[in-house]
Amino acid sequence: MALLFFQVFLLKNMGYYNLATPFLYILFIMLLPFGIPNWLLFVLAFITGCTVDAFYDTAGVNAAACTVLAMVRVIFISITVQREGFDNEPEPNLAVMNFRWFFFYTFVLTIFHHTTLFLLETFNFDEIQYTITRILLSSAFTIVLILVYEFIFSTKKAR
Repeated sequence: MALLFFQVFLLKNMGYYNLATPFLYILFIMLLPFGIPNWLLFVLAFITGCTVDAFYDTAGVNAAACTVLAMVRVIFISITVQREGFDNEPEPNLAVMNFRWFFFYTFVLTIFHHTTLFLLETFNFDEIQYTITRILLSSAFTIVLILVYEFIFSTKKAR
């Protein structure tokens, strides 16, 4: 929840000429445990998106993007995570998983979230170059903030 408040009250006004806007709140959805039921994941993602929509005055765009993020998360984890090698259910953070996996996880989920968000926000292809630039720059900004957050707040656990 702290990420949501951080997003709404600090990061909402941070950006680079509306080209690079960080969306750190998606880390809340990304760091939910692997064992969470899918229905609960989708409900939490939708509620998180609706909360951000309420503060950003976007009519359901963040809710849709967070729901897509949850769907891609489920698919990505089912494809990439081998659960046999762990004593208990692993968590999708930098402390438990290796850097390469976490970076790829963050990259894929952020790209899908931002693509959905910005395409729904503009809802036309007249300015597709501007939209793609926004997707790429905002994704890069968000990924850097997520990695910095993980390096600062995650503690290394023994596998």
